[in-house]
Amino acid sequence: EAAFAQVLLLARETGLLRLGVVSIDGTKIDADASKYRSVRYDRIRALREQLAVDIAKLMDQAEHADATDSDPQALPEELARRETLKAKLDAACARLEADAKAQAETARPAYEKKKAAYDAKTGRRGRAPKPPDEEPPPDRQISLTDPDSRLMRRSDAHEFRQAYNAQVVVCAEGSQLIVTTGVVATSADAPSFADTVLSMEDTIGLPKTVLADTGYASGQAVRKLREKGIDPLVAIGRSCARRPYDFRPRPAEREPRRITEPWRLAMKDRLETTEAGDLYRLRKQTVEPVFGIIKSIMGFRRFSLRGLAKVTTEWTLVALAYNCKRMARLQTA
Repeated sequence: EAAFAQVLLLARETGLLRLGVVSIDGTKIDADASKYRSVRYDRIRALREQLAVDIAKLMDQAEHADATDSDPQALPEELARRETLKAKLDAACARLEADAKAQAETARPAYEKKKAAYDAKTGRRGRAPKPPDEEPPPDRQISLTDPDSRLMRRSDAHEFRQAYNAQVVVCAEGSQLIVTTGVVATSADAPSFADTVLSMEDTIGLPKTVLADTGYASGQAVRKLREKGIDPLVAIGRSCARRPYDFRPRPAEREPRRITEPWRLAMKDRLETTEAGDLYRLRKQTVEPVFGIIKSIMGFRRFSLRGLAKVTTEWTLVALAYNCKRMARLQTA
């Protein structure tokens, strides 16, 4: 992190980096784990019961082998394999249950507020709010190889992969240098929007404008950025239009989503103006090529480390290498 910040400070001193307008985007990068080692919560519970029975049978066989002077090395290896697998399943189950409990505690204040409003309602019509469940849903999955990674996919047209969501913020004023990075274990970009941008405050300072696609549309994040004096321009609507020559069957026509939130309506009206529209068009041509260079030119398509902390460090190293390469190119241009 220190080396990454030093390179950015050097770029700013030499005039290569300006922080007026930046673009943010994320990309899915494969984790060092197979998606076939990802197990559902209900399947974990069933496997734990099955392994407990198998271990008990193997223990009986081991005792019988000791009593009859059979080969003493025949069973310990099978027994150790099952005990190791059961320990991994126990840890995965405990983690899922802890995450579900933490999510329930986070959602409890909102539930209490809704419940109080429902109890105060005259006649109490409608369905009562449901309390947050502290038990994981049966289809919640976790990887036995890298529990921090998640099953993600780029879009509805792509397959699920065991991956991380790598974030970058790129200078949109010519240099295309990466000014900050982040890695999240969720496919959604919006929850980490504000935190990723505000992480620049302690290194090279905050930008004036942030350009983001519709995946970052979050009223809470927009308010948080505006409180820091940052002007976010976030697309409102579909993430991408259908290509004119698409070989896939045309989906059934659906009624467009109705926009009711005031901040969304205001943002949509603003992006329809010429000035904001021209500025927002910089997003795609500044941040998208960065991912293309990292994946196709530098060949980085898969993390080598496991765990969110180590993966975050690895992604910072990749961004540092990209910035050094980009600065060398800019100085020779």
